[in-house]
Amino acid sequence: MAVWARLKARSAEGRGRGGGPPWRWTVVSAIAVVAVVVGGYAAFQRARPYLHGSGCEVRAAAGKMPLDLDQAANAATIAAVAFRKQLPERATVIAYATAIQESHIRNLPGGDRDSVGMFQQRPSQGWGKPAQLRDPVQATSKFFDALVKVKDYLDRDLHDSAQRVQRSADGRAYAQHEPDGKLLARVFTGREPGSARCWYPPDKKTAPRRAAAIREMRRAFGGRLQVDAPRSAAPEWDGVRVTNTRAGWAVAAWTVTHAQVYGLAEVRYAGRHWQADAGHDGWTKDEDAPTDHVIIQ
Repeated sequence: MAVWARLKARSAEGRGRGGGPPWRWTVVSAIAVVAVVVGGYAAFQRARPYLHGSGCEVRAAAGKMPLDLDQAANAATIAAVAFRKQLPERATVIAYATAIQESHIRNLPGGDRDSVGMFQQRPSQGWGKPAQLRDPVQATSKFFDALVKVKDYLDRDLHDSAQRVQRSADGRAYAQHEPDGKLLARVFTGREPGSARCWYPPDKKTAPRRAAAIREMRRAFGGRLQVDAPRSAAPEWDGVRVTNTRAGWAVAAWTVTHAQVYGLAEVRYAGRHWQADAGHDGWTKDEDAPTDHVIIQ
């Protein structure tokens, strides 16, 4: 009994010096793991807006296509001008295929000889002044004005219609871009809702210029586009009135693709919501988003 008493006393003494029961270390370890996980998640959430960089994507039933911010903005402008001129979707397909071949849908400052802009139109060939042709709205308008003068352009092969406008060296090259043209047309004319998303990191944000965005939107879509706003000295949003779903999604796509340039934070329409701070997530559900207005903040 004396030996047992001495062993028991030593065991108690060891616990008193900090040995502690085994379960205590399990609890401490679990708390440490949780702290690491929580801290890591918080760090990921802070870094997440920077991880994807800048870009856009169109995604429809026919496929998907990555675009940079400039390409997406130009693509949305082409659809907007077609809307203003009340042209059929086929016209936008031809315009997209042409712009892809000529410039990859970029507003180029120059090109072959005196060619400029998205469609590489030449001032020396009577297309207009260089400054006009570097303006995506005016360049697109001039392309469509020439296209509708082509007899039966809607029934011709795409490369034939495009070549009769462009007069390029090899008009057959336009044909290869018809599938991509159809994809872009379905998205930016609003046939497939919520199919365009854009994103950029917080350090690429610009100062809000919503009034300038509305002016440019109306220049592209035309004066038929009506805009409402709250009756206050400094309204927090504008509502673009739309008469049908396709027009609404065309306006919404234009807004998302121009959000970085004009510092726009949110777009809401037809039960969906896009936020600049989570642009890579695309369009999320928003039961309060109206169907008769595209809300822009």
